[in-house]
Amino acid sequence: MAITVHLPTLQNWSCHNCGGCCRQHAIYITPEERARIEQQEWTAAEGVPGPLFVKEGGWFRGRRTRLAHQADGGCVFLDEKGLCRIHAKFGEPAKPLACRIYPYAFHPSGKSVVVSLRYSCPSVVSNRGATLKAQEKDLKELARLVVPEGGDQMRPPAVSESAHLEWPDFRRLVAGLDATFADRGVPLVGRIVQAVEWVTHIGQANFDKIRGDRVDELVDVLRQAVAEQMPPLDRIAEPSSLGRVNFRLLCAQYARKDTELDLRSGWSGRWRLLRTALAFTRGTGTVPSLQPVFRPVPFSQLENSFGPLPAETDEILTRYFRVKIQGLHFCGPAYYGVPFVEGFWSLALVYPVVLWLARWLAASESRTALTAVDIEGALAIADHHHGYADIFGSSSFRSRVRFMAQKGDIGKLAVWYSR
Repeated sequence: MAITVHLPTLQNWSCHNCGGCCRQHAIYITPEERARIEQQEWTAAEGVPGPLFVKEGGWFRGRRTRLAHQADGGCVFLDEKGLCRIHAKFGEPAKPLACRIYPYAFHPSGKSVVVSLRYSCPSVVSNRGATLKAQEKDLKELARLVVPEGGDQMRPPAVSESAHLEWPDFRRLVAGLDATFADRGVPLVGRIVQAVEWVTHIGQANFDKIRGDRVDELVDVLRQAVAEQMPPLDRIAEPSSLGRVNFRLLCAQYARKDTELDLRSGWSGRWRLLRTALAFTRGTGTVPSLQPVFRPVPFSQLENSFGPLPAETDEILTRYFRVKIQGLHFCGPAYYGVPFVEGFWSLALVYPVVLWLARWLAASESRTALTAVDIEGALAIADHHHGYADIFGSSSFRSRVRFMAQKGDIGKLAVWYSR
């Protein structure tokens, strides 16, 4: 069956065999994939220790099977060179589908499929590799494997809790959002502030009689009005105290690194997470280290200015937002079933989260200025969880995002941490 894929042309990618994805992701497999791997008859003599699989879950969440990990946290099939033994011995098609598609994400968009990428991969962040256009044939093949039967019949994500549009009109909202981020005449932080504002108004609109060109007109009017009324960035108020508390808790979620070793930590790990949550709630004293790249530093140090953002920040993060927006990687089935408006609020918060984490990376090396490496590293850490960690779709996480939006803190946080 013919399939149409829409690719983010501003993004390049090729695998550079860093092995990071084989260490920081849990790979869940189907019964068919398990049977295929068992038929490959791996032995310890080939460097593959047993067991090969781990079962998780129970009666409440259901049982799932994932690939086991080695003692150092690497996948059981990862060799000493950082390469996949299944791929080397049997070829790329023999690997689990989750491994084959990473870092791509495929999302139905009516009769077509849009492609996004995960920025937890360093090569995606740095835009290294072949153009996606050059990989179109392979991406179409993967899309056929990923998109479920009847995917072309899936409804678009809701606009808000009470508003729905069909695909042609929903895409008009997406196009307007992408156009906001494409406007390089406005600093990126200004584009984020404007986008949050007009998208919030979209969430309050009654779409009963707004269809077709009128959707475009509404978006254009809101974008223009917000741009004209936005005060200078240096006059935007600081985030509220409660907004800061909720934001720090978000940062703690993004900064975690839940590897196989963490999954084995049991009650001691849960107790450590509770103490960490209390520390981030208070926001005083020392920031608890959540993974090796972060060293304990004073919370207050991360509230100081780190000077101008690196020149590369605009390109890196503009590309990030546009790829996520074009690929519908922020709402609907791709993001916990969340509506367009709320999903964008969460996506917009990635900006101040990345800048906060970048400050932490710099402070961990006793630096008071950010580098492009800090920005890239922070983005890879943040996007590892965004849309993939169960906690981000929980009612508590979503209520935290909605609270910050209602208080007007999302734009304020973006401005505060970009200063």
